[in-house]
Amino acid sequence: MTSDARRLPAGFGRLWTAQTVSSLGDGVTHAALPLLALTLTRDPMALAVVTAAGTLPWLLLGVLGGALVDRWDRRRTMWAADAARAVLLAIPAAAAALDALSIPLLAAVAFLLGLGGLFFDTAATAYLPDLLRRDPALLERANSRLRGAQTAMSGFAGPPAGSALLALGRAVPLLADAVSFALSALLVRTLPAMPRPVPEAHESLLRQARAGASYVFRDRVLLGLALRPAVGNVAFLAVETVLALFAHDRLGIGTFGFGLLLTAEATGGLLGAAIASFLGRRLGTGTALTCTAAVEGLAILGLAAAPNPYAAGLALAVCGAGVGATMVLAPSLRQAIVPAHLMGRVASTSRMLSMCAAPIGAFLGGWLATTYGIRTPLFAAAGLLLAMTAVTASMTSNRRVEAALRAGAPDHAASKEPAPESAPTLL
Repeated sequence: MTSDARRLPAGFGRLWTAQTVSSLGDGVTHAALPLLALTLTRDPMALAVVTAAGTLPWLLLGVLGGALVDRWDRRRTMWAADAARAVLLAIPAAAAALDALSIPLLAAVAFLLGLGGLFFDTAATAYLPDLLRRDPALLERANSRLRGAQTAMSGFAGPPAGSALLALGRAVPLLADAVSFALSALLVRTLPAMPRPVPEAHESLLRQARAGASYVFRDRVLLGLALRPAVGNVAFLAVETVLALFAHDRLGIGTFGFGLLLTAEATGGLLGAAIASFLGRRLGTGTALTCTAAVEGLAILGLAAAPNPYAAGLALAVCGAGVGATMVLAPSLRQAIVPAHLMGRVASTSRMLSMCAAPIGAFLGGWLATTYGIRTPLFAAAGLLLAMTAVTASMTSNRRVEAALRAGAPDHAASKEPAPESAPTLL
């Protein structure tokens, strides 16, 4: 992707602020919900139900949700989803204040929050290329800032804030997240309105969903971009499942040290997001994606062989950097080459594939550790990541990427100017 010195439009600043505020609230709830569940039960299965409920919308409704987003106004979908989540969080907050919380209620709230996240995230992914007129360089810069803010808020600031707020009262972190969603909805409401996607006449929702999914599987570049997080999630969840035990038994570190390991990984993620555009310009997007995939695999291999906590922390930081860069380059490329009327379905299909892969990785990690030893899942994950690198390297090569960008060039060439600001329109 070529560099572009033009500035991001003012509307992006409001979108970035909205997602930053919302990510902070997400981090608060991410820490608070499991802790709230822990005050109600010590049953591991009940706790797992609350955790898993938030992922179910993507598994059950991912592609259909993308098809709906492709029918709806993206800006309206975003602010309505956040407004609904703000109202939703008032229910468990009131229940906490009245000492009426229960595991079924928390699971239902987690599910509905995940459903709101499905619609918001898919609509935001589809809205951004419209806002930036599908400019590849601007998309990379924008996604770098969005990814960095998300990592900082949900990974660094949010979880400790959630734990601290919980100490003030069980309703407090839930109310804080509700406020974050309300602020995000208000900010998104002021964004420029974009044209609705062109409707596909006489097609059922299910048929449109299938069309979006088949579009991903027929296009080698998009399929390569989808396989990366899907296979990556199998590998990373295999590692995550045993990481705490590995840190305790093999590295000899306790709870505080384990927290530092995770911090090292998040720090690497921030660095990777920051340098992603530079890597794309210097190496070409296709080669940069291949390199980051190889870096992830080699870093997990280094983690498996780490002789001490310092080496393990360095390996996780390097892996985080690879993931951070990938999470900027891959979505930016997808947003630049996918037609606007398919953007929601393509994005949700890719996300659903990665979400479906997660439980496979968790099961694989637990089975390998139980059967062959605690380091085995790490070595297996490294091998899987490196094999995936070899498979997808030709699918997302520089040659294929440049051809895909040229094929999508008419949309971008239609307007080289940043998206104009317009006054907010009323519903």
